[in-house]
Amino acid sequence: MTQTTTFELPNVGAGPDPLSFGMLAEENDFVLLLFQRDYHCTNCRSQVQAMAAHYEEFADRNTEVVSIVPEPAERLADWQAEYDLPYPLCADPDKRVSENYDQPVRFGVLGALSDFLGRMPKAVILDCRDADPSVVYTHEGSSTWDRPEMPELFGAVDEQR
Repeated sequence: MTQTTTFELPNVGAGPDPLSFGMLAEENDFVLLLFQRDYHCTNCRSQVQAMAAHYEEFADRNTEVVSIVPEPAERLADWQAEYDLPYPLCADPDKRVSENYDQPVRFGVLGALSDFLGRMPKAVILDCRDADPSVVYTHEGSSTWDRPEMPELFGAVDEQR
């Protein structure tokens, strides 16, 4: 899983800018990556706010939450200004990291042209306690509403502890 440990993305949320996965892996037992659809997605906006409300519960599990959006950092700064997220909010405008993690895209070529139409949400939890982080949980959304619930995410981390 070496490709995941080398990414570095612009971060408009809490933490350093740019944000590197290597730094996250050194400081946390687990990292929860939330791949969002796009800036306009209301369900994405709801999810980042819900994560903020439960952030301390993740921190208590030594788990860092990172939201990754296929948009430029300048656009994401609006989310940070509005929601004051306590965790990293990273821009992935070229979708490099999203593609490394196989974020689902539906509708073929049409979906590839429009993140709003094609890109689906995805959640990935990585266990960073070893030198080579490993994926221990994945949830691939089949629709914009298909996202994991908090108890499922907490349970996935707790199961590994």
